[in-house]
Amino acid sequence: MSEVFERWTGLALQSPDFLLLLPLLVVALLVRRARGHAAVAFAPQPFTRDLPPTLRTRLAASPVVLEALGLVLVVVALARPVHREALPLENEGIDVVLCLDVSSSMLANDMDRTRTRLDVSKAAAARFAASRPHDRIGLVRFARFPDVVCPPTLDHRALAAILEGVRPVPHDGPEDMTGIGTAVARAAQLLRASTAKSRVVVLLTDGEENVATAQAPTEIGPAKAARLCVEFGVRVYAIAAGIGHRLPDGRWQPLDTQPLEALARDTQGRFFEARDATAMDAVYASIDTLEKVEFEEPRYVLEERFLPVLVAGLVLLLVGRFLAATVLETAP
Repeated sequence: MSEVFERWTGLALQSPDFLLLLPLLVVALLVRRARGHAAVAFAPQPFTRDLPPTLRTRLAASPVVLEALGLVLVVVALARPVHREALPLENEGIDVVLCLDVSSSMLANDMDRTRTRLDVSKAAAARFAASRPHDRIGLVRFARFPDVVCPPTLDHRALAAILEGVRPVPHDGPEDMTGIGTAVARAAQLLRASTAKSRVVVLLTDGEENVATAQAPTEIGPAKAARLCVEFGVRVYAIAAGIGHRLPDGRWQPLDTQPLEALARDTQGRFFEARDATAMDAVYASIDTLEKVEFEEPRYVLEERFLPVLVAGLVLLLVGRFLAATVLETAP
């Protein structure tokens, strides 16, 4: 009964057992009606049945109805109706920045014969974002330079549309390099001001750092980026995509993944290899499992509503009594 009452009124009952008084109330009203009132001798019915009804006769039953409704409201007030106002969750999702390599080598189709490495990576990243509706997720694409194309957002549809439009840089152009350290540092900078419980960079690349070299000591390499991430409280999950570099003679040379492994290890993250599309989905599923946030059950603040119900019930009782004793008084 309490559930039905809450569904109809939007109010919960703290002491619903008092509603058991309602059947007793109905029985008492039926008994009262069956017993009727004491009567006195009056003119026979044939003398009165043809008289036209008046407003007073039409309202003759109003006092009883008002008293009955008043008693029902008093019983409901005893059951302590309350309004439950849901409090916002204290726990929020995490903040994630996807760091996606767009160098021309991402056009290789070794992961899927019908799709490029970049297409496989974009599709997996979009599914990952869609599976985490409470997380703010952003996107940094990089080759020689990092480019923030989407700051962390809860609008994952917009993120998916932006991902779909990501294209690789031209082959052998001035930007066709792999600046892993600079990209991770830029992603960590995006997350620096975050107040989320967890801040994560998901780095996906199919190449090796070739911007921060011995000939360019001022550039940010993976090791320096790892120190920045530790300082900002950012964890890095690094993914090596594909089976390596294709040599001029057609053979594949495996990547040197040690810098990526060190970057993930130093930031308390994880390193993964994804050699095909199936492995790529498995990697994102693993990251999804590792970065779960436990959400509290919704909590409520209870606002008492019994007093207005009680007042309304007493008013109906008094009005019913008043009418019965004055304008709608009937002779016994």
